[in-house]
Amino acid sequence: MAGNVALVTGGARGLGAATARRLADGGARVFVADLHKPSVDRAVDERITVLQGDVTDLADMSGVVENVVEQAGRLDIVIANAGVAARGATLRASSPAAINQLFDVNVRGVLNTVHAGLPHIIKNKGRLVLLSSVFAYINGTGTIPYAMSKAAVEQLGRGLRVELAAHEVSVTTAYFAMINTDMIRQSIDEDPAAQALLNGLPRVLHKRISPEQAASAIVTGLRRRDARVVRPRRWATASLLRGVLAPAMDSRLAGDAKVRNIIASLDARDGEDLLTS
Repeated sequence: MAGNVALVTGGARGLGAATARRLADGGARVFVADLHKPSVDRAVDERITVLQGDVTDLADMSGVVENVVEQAGRLDIVIANAGVAARGATLRASSPAAINQLFDVNVRGVLNTVHAGLPHIIKNKGRLVLLSSVFAYINGTGTIPYAMSKAAVEQLGRGLRVELAAHEVSVTTAYFAMINTDMIRQSIDEDPAAQALLNGLPRVLHKRISPEQAASAIVTGLRRRDARVVRPRRWATASLLRGVLAPAMDSRLAGDAKVRNIIASLDARDGEDLLTS
């Protein structure tokens, strides 16, 4: 990574901050952008330049990118990490306002980040990393809007990798399961219904990884210009076999009395304050 200039969105904490540090360890000049600059200042070290930026605003992100180029002279790597999750709720219990806000960050925010950085990435034959999730290909019961948003990011990554191949730009889509971050603690660990749904998955798929492990996987994928990064690795099998496993899992969930009881409890939730970040 030495000699490269990188921009990481959502770099205040968790995976974004860990990825920024990992890139800096490899010799890259790193900028992080986050909605709340003071929280970024507490999360990163002196090797990393902190910028304030709102991924839901294209003009704001364009300004962030131009700031990076003005300071560093170029931009080689963009990692669209900023995102939000949601506490478990059925679609009926999720407010349209909360769903729109989630899509603003998780889909429009990624698009804005890509649009702002792409001219420089093409110019330098650089690299893009988009953060999808295993929820792009497993059943999203109890968190349908989040799963939809990550499926959208997956399709963006797959399409861009083809569209940008002639420009020698690599696009890596990252699929993580559960990373030990504040977002996971708020959306799963502190939610008994989410825990109950999780317990319906095979135990082998419950393994968690640290932000540092996920960041290491991202940087390794960047170096190799991989199309996909999946962690924990055991989720790669579920991805490869999704055409077989997905219908079976859907049928199992639909016919499970325990799942129906959980869904009934999720139906009763107030959708106004379900987002976590």
